[in-house]
Amino acid sequence: MRPKFIAGNWKMYTTLAAAKELAAAVAKGAPADPNIRVAVCPPSAWLTAVASVLKGTAVSLGGQNCHFEKEGAFTGELSPAMLLEAGCQYVILGHSERRHGFGETDALLNKKTTAALGAGLKVIFCIGELLAEREANQTETVLDRQLTAGLAGLTSEQMANVVLAYEPVWAIGTGKVATPEQAQAAHAFVRGKIRTLFGEKVAQAVLIQYGGSVKPDNAATLLNLPDVDGALVGGASLKADSFLAIVAGAVR
Repeated sequence: MRPKFIAGNWKMYTTLAAAKELAAAVAKGAPADPNIRVAVCPPSAWLTAVASVLKGTAVSLGGQNCHFEKEGAFTGELSPAMLLEAGCQYVILGHSERRHGFGETDALLNKKTTAALGAGLKVIFCIGELLAEREANQTETVLDRQLTAGLAGLTSEQMANVVLAYEPVWAIGTGKVATPEQAQAAHAFVRGKIRTLFGEKVAQAVLIQYGGSVKPDNAATLLNLPDVDGALVGGASLKADSFLAIVAGAVR
């Protein structure tokens, strides 16, 4: 049985004080259940402070992005090694806000993923289609491309440190949520594509999160779908009670 993995993406929100308070509340309320993994991904400015709060708890820390180079003249960027030294175990790559807001391509995300894994980070690799692509019945075509190009060159062993996050772009921050049928169909397709790329063992082991307006009132339904192994939570992760309620929806 695959564990459930709930991660909170705080995006560009919180003050330092609020981040520390939120992290402490999440750590205090997270269940002591080996089948449920929890992580928070604060803004980079707060990583070391939040790492101190989470030290010795069951909650992991993640960054929201990284560069593919180890170091260099890349103003404003963070290397995978810097995230590791700040206390991160995970990094989110390929979020739709990076793809569509900052123009990050599949090829660039492949370089970032390879670099992050090589440095020792685990990667939450995001994929998902735009509304126009969904309405044009292009969902599977888009997911196929993003997975094939984004994970190119990775080994089956490296895939043990990759979590996939299916986030339909039309559901992120809009209040719209994929129906259970839509979510399960997309997740099943993703698992099937991983089977084609990396084999049955990897396909059965890989965790596939759902993201897109996940809230306490829909979390349990989504998390109980056969191929949904967790959630990447945006807005609802900014309040401990709503985030922990989503985590509670993963309890079986």
